[in-house]
Amino acid sequence: MPLDDALRAAAEQFGVQQEFWDIFGHSHVTEPATNRAILAAIGFDCADEAALAASVRQRQDAESARLLPPVLVVSASEQIKLPPQAAGIALSVTTEQGDHWDTRAFLSHGSSADASAVLALKLPLGYHEVRAGDCVMRLIVTPDRACLPAPGKHAGLGLMLYGLRSGRNWGCGDFRDLAALIRWAVPALHADFIALNPLHAIHNRRPFNTSPYLPNSVYYRNPLYLDVEAVPGYHRVRSQFEDAGALAEIARLRATPAVEYEPVWALKRRALEQIFANTEPAAECLAWIAKEGDLLRLYATYCALDEHLHAADPDLWIWPDWPAEYRDPHSPAVAAFAASHQREILFHSWLQWLVDGQLAAVQQLARQLGMTIGLYHDLALATDRCGSDLWAWREFFVPGARVGAPPDDFSPDGQDWSFPPPNVDRHREDGYRLYAESIRKSARHGGALRIDHVMRLFRLYWIPEGSTAARGAYVRERNQDLVRILALESVRGNFVVVGEDLGTVEPVVRDTLARMGILSYRLLYFEREGGSFKSPAQYPELALVSTTTHDLATLAGFWTGADVEARLRAGTIDAAGRDAQLASRTADKQQLLDALFAAGLLPPDFERDASRLPELTGQVHHAIMGFLATTPSALWLVNQEDMTMEPEQQNLPGTTWQYPNWGRKMSWSLEELAAPGAVAAEVTTTGVTNDCAVMVRHWVERSGRAREI
Repeated sequence: MPLDDALRAAAEQFGVQQEFWDIFGHSHVTEPATNRAILAAIGFDCADEAALAASVRQRQDAESARLLPPVLVVSASEQIKLPPQAAGIALSVTTEQGDHWDTRAFLSHGSSADASAVLALKLPLGYHEVRAGDCVMRLIVTPDRACLPAPGKHAGLGLMLYGLRSGRNWGCGDFRDLAALIRWAVPALHADFIALNPLHAIHNRRPFNTSPYLPNSVYYRNPLYLDVEAVPGYHRVRSQFEDAGALAEIARLRATPAVEYEPVWALKRRALEQIFANTEPAAECLAWIAKEGDLLRLYATYCALDEHLHAADPDLWIWPDWPAEYRDPHSPAVAAFAASHQREILFHSWLQWLVDGQLAAVQQLARQLGMTIGLYHDLALATDRCGSDLWAWREFFVPGARVGAPPDDFSPDGQDWSFPPPNVDRHREDGYRLYAESIRKSARHGGALRIDHVMRLFRLYWIPEGSTAARGAYVRERNQDLVRILALESVRGNFVVVGEDLGTVEPVVRDTLARMGILSYRLLYFEREGGSFKSPAQYPELALVSTTTHDLATLAGFWTGADVEARLRAGTIDAAGRDAQLASRTADKQQLLDALFAAGLLPPDFERDASRLPELTGQVHHAIMGFLATTPSALWLVNQEDMTMEPEQQNLPGTTWQYPNWGRKMSWSLEELAAPGAVAAEVTTTGVTNDCAVMVRHWVERSGRAREI
């Protein structure tokens, strides 16, 4: 067999798709060089046909030699089927709850092709263990569906927590601000949830280390959001932060239009260090830290080591540049560092305990005030290749490749997201423990979890090292296992799951997610049929609907072309590209206006020519809100920028320093929102019609809040 054919056969066998269709309807066939590079990245010898065949055979022999697989994920409504060679073998079963059975599996009746050994036990949901001699299998029993929202329509407000402005915070939104917003949003908006940016830990350094979607760790959260004044022991250091110099700096940071991450964190860090120096962590804190285990131990060790090495050499910013002995988290040098810097490591663990406690209190408040969901968290797809997760858990990622997206109308050359793909086999060998932890910890203290780029559970677009994004290929994941574990965590944690299914989506993705009770993520801009906008009735019930997301134009920006002009200023498009995009936008605006008229949301005598409406009028804005509010979809999300009709979006893809990504603050403070008269006056002066809070509340009431779905 020629090498190219052998590469194609092996690649397809081990999950590399040999063809995919892009959003333009064009077919892409995977190139031999791409097959070879991906196979080499996941451990195959591709030197020649013989070497590849031997490498494939070795994998197959190792798998067939197992008495039990490393993990088995089954539905509670299904039989537990083991490989046929397990029939009659003495098995020891221990449940997560501690129950134990000694049993045997029996060979099922069927053709030799589908014969299996059936374990005749009814096990509870959870993570169990099956042993056959020295062979150990993790048995994960899952529900058939994720946790669904309560009947009715649930409206929520989406915001970036860092962007909350108040007269008391230290320059960025914090958990006390979030509590204040909830106290306003429940009576003012009838809101059932507050959708947040990912709260994952980041390095808090502009412009490269502030994206909540490229975190230092997906398992722990950013202490930047701590309400320092609420930390036990703050009273001992308060005087140092109430002198003229500190108060002036806090006032300056509050007044900036974008969050200044470094000085805000430096100020909070100084206060927290002083509190910690005068405090011995409580027994409950130490117990919480111990329960977190290796995940927290390695994260906190990384944080302490990163700071220690950077202090010694200010040019040392990332762990791949550390001295070699510190790059391995299990090295003697790291163990010696941990032994001699226990207090610093404990400090970072203590910070996470504080974050967990303050966030728990906010979620408890939200539910007490009547929110049916409360906090809606977000799990990022990526993790920073120079962050703690890669340092601590490197074997769970594939070197030699990066994740991205194929070309589309937003990125004609494709997208390179610059982080490595997961090592599917290593996660399976470990029983998907890290995957389950990422869901569990991201959803903790919340009633909903958004899965960024939910297609990750089915396939990811891999770009081999040295290739461009246009020459990548899709690599399949073990989607049945991953989706079922997601449903298990949802039911155990009592949270709704929303899958962000935008972009190149195979039909099987949405079919599977709907069957498993995972809500789709539908944006107004993308819901079209034959070029025209879909009617409200065409939206699915099991979905969240919204106008936009952080990477796309706000409604005001869409209408005025502010996003296109921002791309021109940032250099991501040229003048010709700007003109083409604005021409396309004119057609889009007209189609949207036509859809609003068709839905009966604008009066017959209203201006029907979108080109005669250069600004987004309050009446059109109101109609768009009503358009989404009257869909049958279970969740309706109003982004903060759209509630307040702001033209600038939070993130401009393809930029770093060229645009103030991940820092823009709300135009209104919490105090202004809580004072309807003041807000109404501000709205009038900016040309927006009426009080936005009244408008949104009106549409929540009109949409049939109590309507069963």
